[in-house]
Amino acid sequence: MVFKPQALTPYLSARHYFGSEQRRHREEASLSLVQLAGVVNSSKSTLARVETAELMPPPDLPSRLDAAFGTDKHFHGLYQLARREAHPDQYRRYMDFEGTAEVIDQYGAQALPGLLQTNAYARALLRCQEELSEEQVEERVTARMARQERQRSDSPPLRWAIIDESVILRRVGGPACMYEQLVSLLAQADTPDSKVQVMPFSAGPHSLMGSALTLLTLPNGSTVAYEEGSQAGYLYEDPDAAKKRRRQYEVLRANALTLPESVKLIRKAMEDHKPCDTPPS
Repeated sequence: MVFKPQALTPYLSARHYFGSEQRRHREEASLSLVQLAGVVNSSKSTLARVETAELMPPPDLPSRLDAAFGTDKHFHGLYQLARREAHPDQYRRYMDFEGTAEVIDQYGAQALPGLLQTNAYARALLRCQEELSEEQVEERVTARMARQERQRSDSPPLRWAIIDESVILRRVGGPACMYEQLVSLLAQADTPDSKVQVMPFSAGPHSLMGSALTLLTLPNGSTVAYEEGSQAGYLYEDPDAAKKRRRQYEVLRANALTLPESVKLIRKAMEDHKPCDTPPS
């Protein structure tokens, strides 16, 4: 059977155009992926995924392609555009990264990160999105709970969460729902695989107010960042962009309450949300 390379869509995004240009120059030079990999000191799989826009080009690849093809700064320029745009299917890519991450660092400004949410808390949050039907809400709750299964596996990632004090004070889904959520949060606040710190009001303003941030440390040691606002999220695969957000997160960690102090504040919030006993009828 004759191998047919996957069709490309060069004008969908700068990332897709970068990949199509790599293939065009490679084919004009009569090089296979294996041969080009040897020239630019990469792997065949990496180059194949770059060509189909499945993978963001590694930072050192553009200059090596320019050197290999004698294209001056052609690939360098394409990379500068590609690194600044959102991936067409970036949330799916984020999920793929999350599924393999060895360390998951998160900051929650207005709500608990999904990996820490209980079933009832997640349902109450999703019901705030009026465009979602009840069936869609249940589908998303199920998907969110499925993401937590890895934490209960034999080799869970280290998950470190910093949450704003407002998150444990704002009542979501009623007293019983919020109390159950805080009980669950307390159980995950300081274990070998899970840590939770609270960012207190007394710490004042900081650079991540109003947004949520996730940093994923991947098996190869690299980091990707996912920043989420109220309406949209953005995946940062570029090392410099991820490094900037790592620094913001580390400043937050340094100014958050210690683990014992955070546990104490969560316990106090539990008392504030504790449901009243229903009097006998």
